[in-house]
Parts: sequence; structure tokens; C-alpha cells
Amino acid sequence: MTTSTPRAWWKTGIGLVLTGLMLFPVYWMINVSFTRDQDMRATPPHLFPTNGTLDGYRAVLDQQLPYLGTSFLVGLGTVALTVALAAPAGYALAKLRPPGGPALSFVLLIAQMIPGIIMAMGFYAIFLTLGVLNTLPGLILADTTLAVPFGVLIFTAFMSGIPDELLQAAVVDGAGRLRTFWSVVLPVSRNSIVTVSLFAFLWSWSDFIFASTLAGGGDHQPITLGIYHYIGNNNQQWNAIMATAVVASIPAAVLLILAQRYVSMGVTAGAVKD
Repeated sequence: MTTSTPRAWWKTGIGLVLTGLMLFPVYWMINVSFTRDQDMRATPPHLFPTNGTLDGYRAVLDQQLPYLGTSFLVGLGTVALTVALAAPAGYALAKLRPPGGPALSFVLLIAQMIPGIIMAMGFYAIFLTLGVLNTLPGLILADTTLAVPFGVLIFTAFMSGIPDELLQAAVVDGAGRLRTFWSVVLPVSRNSIVTVSLFAFLWSWSDFIFASTLAGGGDHQPITLGIYHYIGNNNQQWNAIMATAVVASIPAAVLLILAQRYVSMGVTAGAVKD
């Protein structure tokens, strides 16, 4: 015990230092968001906003709210479409075991390795032909393609662990496959649903490639384009730029905090077999 305690404290100290280094950019972003323009180039730089200002956040609320609203709509639409497509597909691969299921799982894994810019170019030609370029439905559909392969793999791994006896009991009670999926499988798959929903929302919230390629000329643009345009138009107002980044980070941070328990159980589902 006497030799393990110092070692544990040493490892904890190293972990705290590394965590502090990784989180320092986040702290500096918040610090600069409250710093006045005239204090921005102070030497040495101010580690704390001694004469703080909210001008940056006022500018964000005046100019960035439409972008934030668009991002919320795109994120919610992406989550709904991803779960609607990935959950039945995961159930089919896990429990119905269709022919070619392992090959399909491998294709879904490969699909996640395709660079986003290549997919964006393909979507641009398709959306231009269909007339959905620079529209919210088109952007939601494009963002969903990033989340569905991941969602199917997560649902498949989780639903593979559901006891077959539970599904057989539902069949004995007269439930068909659709009723079994809706009334039995989905309620016990809460952790995987939360996990897939969280990652789908975060991917759509932080997407820039699809947004700039497929919605850059539209009236409804997400917050990533809002920040991009804001930097170009106000490259001297760093407090407003950083305030935009802080506001855009809040929804993701809140969701991660609220869902971390479900995510930790959802991503490890199927990793251990009895």
C-alpha cells in the first residue's frame, strides 16, 4: 500500500496536467470572449478579463441567432432520420439475420472511411438535379448519411445482446415483428438510441463541408457557416468571434454532460459476451 499510493498520486498529477493543457484553448476562448478590443494585444496578455465586456455576446445575439436556429433544426432532423433508418436496420442485422448481413456490416464500416468532400461533390450534383440544393431537407439528408452507418453498427451491437427468449415471449403473446420491434426492442435499447442520437446531432452541428457545399448559397445556413462568415467580416473583433464559438459550443457541451452515462453504456454494448 505504501508504494502504490505515491504512484497513484503521480499518475493523477500527470493526468491533471495533461487535462489542463488540453482544456487551455477552451479557457482562452472564453477569456478572449470577455476581453475588450483595446486589451486584446496587451503585453503580457491578460490571463483574466480584468475589464470584461459583454459586447461580443451582444453582437452574437444580434447576428447569429438565425444560424443557431438553423443548426438546431438540421440537428433535430438528422437525429430523427438517423434513428428512423438505423434502428430497424440494426434490428434486422442483429436478430433477423438476413442473407448477406455480415457483408452489409462490412460495407457500412467502409462507408465511414469515405472522405466527406467526395460525398459532398456527389451530393451537389444529385441535389442540383433534384432541386433540393440550398435547402434544409437536403442538408439534413446529407448529414444523415454520415450518422446512419455508425448508428446501424451501434444498434446491431446493442440489439445482439437482447435475449432471444424476450423476443420469443413477445411472439408467443401474438406480437409480429414490427410490434416486437416497437414494443420490446426499442424500449430496452434506450442507451443505444441516446448514443446514436447524440453523435448524429454533434456531427450535424459541427458539419462544415456539407454546409458550405450544399447550403452555402441558401437563406438558411448553420452556425458553422455563421462563424465562417463572421470571421471574414469582423476579423478584428476577436471578442465577438470567440463569443460566437462559446455560444456554439454550449449545446454540444450540455448534451455531452447529460448523456455521458448513456453513451458510456451504449458504445460498449456487445463488447462482452457471456
